[in-house]
Amino acid sequence: MGCGTGRTDENPVHRVLVDAFAIGATTVTNLQYQLFAKATNEVMPPTSTNASFSDPSQPVVAVTWFGAMAYCRWLTQETGLTFRLPTEAEWEWAVRDRREKALYAWGDEPPETFKLYRTGWQDERPHRVGLQPPNRFGLYDLGDNVHEWCLDWYAPQYYQNSPLRNPVNLTPTARRASRGGSWRHRIKVSRCAARSSLSPSFAYTDYGFRVVQVLREGNFQA
Repeated sequence: MGCGTGRTDENPVHRVLVDAFAIGATTVTNLQYQLFAKATNEVMPPTSTNASFSDPSQPVVAVTWFGAMAYCRWLTQETGLTFRLPTEAEWEWAVRDRREKALYAWGDEPPETFKLYRTGWQDERPHRVGLQPPNRFGLYDLGDNVHEWCLDWYAPQYYQNSPLRNPVNLTPTARRASRGGSWRHRIKVSRCAARSSLSPSFAYTDYGFRVVQVLREGNFQA
């Protein structure tokens, strides 16, 4: 986990063990989030009426960290399974796809190698999920399209003292961690180790989320 040539908050590079988990093949879409909103009388994000963000197959955006967690609680109640947001460690495991030193979700090739990353952002909106081929885990859009909320509180120096097994920062700070790239930024595609963060009460049009199903009950909670 981490990158020796990345930003200071990606250091030190260190080994991490995570228990088995399942993670969403894509970020949660507008269609999926609408089911939650209807069932719970939750208000849809304001972007739901904007043609640039309302395609049913686009990732739902402008959802706060609290809104994402509410979706996970609803999904848990509906299915009888346990869902939550991924930890930073789980997310990085998923994007690395067993390639420990890969820079990007697909390897080390620069993003400009792929047509979507050269021309696919001209509409200035997130693209529909699953347009790019999945990685070997069957996961789409890891590292691009929208930032994805994580369970952790963000702390720049967390790696210096994080535990070996199932690390998750539960010490409150001003921001929650996030991962992945952003259609809205100059750098559209994020490296595997790149970290980002935002106040959990903020709702931006380049922030979405994907869910994790807990397969083994851990000893932490949000």
